[in-house]
Amino acid sequence: MKIPAALNMFLLLCYGASLAHGLITAEKLNNIEERLRVTETILGELKRQNEALMSLTQASEIKLQSLQAENTAGKVAFSAGLLDSGPQLSGPFEESRTLVYKKIFSNIGNAYDSNTGIFTAPVKGVYYFRFYGHSHVGNRMAVSLYKNNEQQCSVYFHKTMNTVNGNGSNGVVLTLEKADKVHTELWKDSWVYDDEASYTSFSGFMLFPL
Repeated sequence: MKIPAALNMFLLLCYGASLAHGLITAEKLNNIEERLRVTETILGELKRQNEALMSLTQASEIKLQSLQAENTAGKVAFSAGLLDSGPQLSGPFEESRTLVYKKIFSNIGNAYDSNTGIFTAPVKGVYYFRFYGHSHVGNRMAVSLYKNNEQQCSVYFHKTMNTVNGNGSNGVVLTLEKADKVHTELWKDSWVYDDEASYTSFSGFMLFPL
């Protein structure tokens, strides 16, 4: 093993001093030099072991963070009523319109946006959705659930002036990719009613990730 220049200088100084004072023989100097080589070897091995331990610790931390992220992403559930206060009939409109549910009961994972009425899948998985619609006397109620703007299922209730209020509900299990979007739409020329009792609502949760 090559001895550093500073160490060589130190040894030469010791050697010169020993020769001058007769304190250190050449044999003793060789022994000191050998011990320094062994010490240097041990220090190098300890450094390599420390670096390996640090790499292992970093890898473990990254794995732990990944598992925590997966666990957090797997907790997705929301439920919301159409109105956050007061009674109101929504509709009719000339074109179908996205229903924006404002009364948030729960929104674990924040995947549902109460400003747009759209649920965005945070991870690929299998999800369950259910929605309810309420109709008043004399009004047609028709609502559909969409995945990425493709209709999946609907509820429909058509009434005459002599019929009482009615409710409709439907549910579906969907396989979603990350960033897929799900929402409900009120059909054109139809109505839906809601008040503080939250007759009209939209809910969903992830069954399991894929």
